[in-house]
Amino acid sequence: QKGLASIDRLNQVLEAEEKITDRENALSLSEFKDSIEFRNVWFSYNSEPVLKDISFTVKKGQTLAIVGKSGGGKSTLVDLLPRFMDVDSGSILIDGKDIRDLRIKDLRDLMGIVSQQPILFNTSFRDNIAFGMEAYSMEEVENAARIAHAHEFICETEKTYDSNVGESGNKLSGGQKQRVSIARAIMANPPILILDEATSALDTESERYVQEAILKLMENRTSIVIAHRLSTIQHADFIIVLDEGKIAETGTHDELIKLENGLYRKLHAFQSI
Repeated sequence: QKGLASIDRLNQVLEAEEKITDRENALSLSEFKDSIEFRNVWFSYNSEPVLKDISFTVKKGQTLAIVGKSGGGKSTLVDLLPRFMDVDSGSILIDGKDIRDLRIKDLRDLMGIVSQQPILFNTSFRDNIAFGMEAYSMEEVENAARIAHAHEFICETEKTYDSNVGESGNKLSGGQKQRVSIARAIMANPPILILDEATSALDTESERYVQEAILKLMENRTSIVIAHRLSTIQHADFIIVLDEGKIAETGTHDELIKLENGLYRKLHAFQSI
């Protein structure tokens, strides 16, 4: 009887209708050439607006940082780009094309996502790093691990790259999980990178290693970074400060720090303390 109750709940999920689907005659996209643009984007959860009239443009090769208080809509904003949800109104454009007109697989193939909670599978380091790749060499896997500062601790395990990481990576520390996740993003070599508070759950030493790995990963890429720790985003080309779903301030670190009574300046002061 207990099992049957669980099956009912599982079936509700498995049979749920797929809300995000390809349009008829969806356009294919093989590369990212110019820019990402959010144009007058609104988004609501259950009629409660979470993002209100968001507009900005990120040029190819730039790093955009998004900061603000918890619950201000930062993660929702980046989740709209790979179409995990669709905007209520307004549009998101890649190279001038609305992402709703593009094939979902093509769109997501352009992106690498490193999130707060790294997703690892109950298999070897090698399979986790090369996840989703059809053809690869061991040399490429090791190179990705070296750039992500993961090679050393992987080599200390019994079977090195063939060692199992455990269910959800439970045999690894938080910093080690995150570095394997970054190695996977390096291996995939995406032109667009989304980093969602990738260092927020780590101790200071792990954060330093992960931060170095992230900076290497971001080289020559278009990056959108959500950050709680402002020390990690001072190199960004520009910063957006979100407050209650609206863009309150925008500019470089140096420009925003000069704004008297500015939100960014307040956040920075709190962290300095």
